Amino acid sequence: MMQLRVQIVTVLVGLVLLGLIFQLIRKNRLLERYVILWIASTGLLLAVAIWKQLMEKFAQFIGIYYPPSALFVLAIFCGMAIILHFSVVISQLTKQNHKLAQEVALLQADLKNLEAKLYKK
Repeated sequence: MMQLRVQIVTVLVGLVLLGLIFQLIRKNRLLERYVILWIASTGLLLAVAIWKQLMEKFAQFIGIYYPPSALFVLAIFCGMAIILHFSVVISQLTKQNHKLAQEVALLQADLKNLEAKLYKK
């Protein structure tokens, strides 16, 4: 009975999350390149929640006695994958930001040199 309740709650949470993802896409608040990771994570969570045998095999494979606890392991794994992906994206953006700041500084220096030459005449 307890496993059925966990299964139902997990399916409902997964469906709500899918709905939220599609709503964010529709409102252009979530970029397409991130959608694949979110949908894959949610789909995996739903697949394990819906197919009881898959959840039991997954739990047995990783050595968990109580199969619904495997959902937490799966959720943590998906969360870590998403965090790792965003860490890579943030690192790339930080490098781009640093490069742009250097380019702006060079352009400002060139502008000051041009203004100095213009006002000397």
